[in-house]
Amino acid sequence: MAGGWARDGAVSEQIEASISDELARLKSRATPVGESLTHCADCDEPIPEARRKAIPSIKLCIDCQQDRDGVQNTRAGINRRGSKDSQLK
Repeated sequence: MAGGWARDGAVSEQIEASISDELARLKSRATPVGESLTHCADCDEPIPEARRKAIPSIKLCIDCQQDRDGVQNTRAGINRRGSKDSQLK
């Protein structure tokens, strides 16, 4: 398939490169670094030493972390069905 000035397969290569870049970014975020807090940043309760050793750079106690994990962040997103043609009817 011709793509103007791009060579064949350039679009696929660009998509693959974008995916691999995003995966590399996510993998780098998966390993936290830094020193854990001794007390929770939200409730100021002590964080158990075992938790601080297990998860580097932890900032929340188990209860506060579970509260945050239970809250879902909703995003507006994009209405892909809202094309001009559907709005003209």
